[in-house]
Amino acid sequence: MKKTLILLALLFGLAIPAALNAQEIAVSFAKEYKIGPKDLLEITVFELPELNQTVRVSEDGTITLPLLGPVKIDGLTKDELETKLASLLEEKYLQKARVSVFIREYQSKLVAVIGAVEKPGMYELVGQRTLLQIVSEAGGFKESASNEIFVLMDDGKGTTSSISIDLDDLLLNGNQTLNIPLQPNDVINVPVDKLISVYVFGAVRNPGKVEVKMSKKITLLQAVGNAGGLADGAKQSGIRLKRIDRRTGKETEMKVNLGDIIKGKKRDIELQEGDVIIVPEGFW
Repeated sequence: MKKTLILLALLFGLAIPAALNAQEIAVSFAKEYKIGPKDLLEITVFELPELNQTVRVSEDGTITLPLLGPVKIDGLTKDELETKLASLLEEKYLQKARVSVFIREYQSKLVAVIGAVEKPGMYELVGQRTLLQIVSEAGGFKESASNEIFVLMDDGKGTTSSISIDLDDLLLNGNQTLNIPLQPNDVINVPVDKLISVYVFGAVRNPGKVEVKMSKKITLLQAVGNAGGLADGAKQSGIRLKRIDRRTGKETEMKVNLGDIIKGKKRDIELQEGDVIIVPEGFW
């Protein structure tokens, strides 16, 4: 929820003028959109209703209309296509043609959002859209979202490249260079982050299990802090860290002086799944 709220604040604060409502934004995008293959168009000719039809743009970027035959339209906006069709009709059939084009389905410019978002799926790339705008359309990030997401980009020549985005840097630090513009066929992959558990027992205020996302990582000092900190009478030296070796299954144990870590004399220890920390009391 926290990431989603920050996402929305950044999105609407920086990318969308407050004066525009949702309908106005949609109209603006439709006017800017450049028509392409597989788009479904509803064409109305007011002077010749028999020419009214719904047609899908072919792979080569053309549509075929009665009287006009094949018409190249790839790359035109809605307004530009209306002007072009009216001009073609006026050349042979009408003195003053009025043509309306409505884009019923956007198919040529889509991006995919997969993984830990509320509404994974395909989204229309109408006009210039950014990473945060599309993720917002997908309902925002789930709590299980990893801190690192990936944008897979297709160069149109069969080669795919991947860009790594640090969400903390983007959302918390406001690094807008990471709010990249998207291109047709891009894929936003939001991996699900695994929760790992470590355990803190003994002389702490809230002993028990501490959970954290694997991508965030956690150190011994942080785990003690998450367990409420040291209780009265806790002994900073002689803390025991128990760990199961993943390869052999054997338990190892090391003694740690938390005071040395706090003073910067020793490096903090990064914990692993299942680690157990035991904080002794002063008389131990």
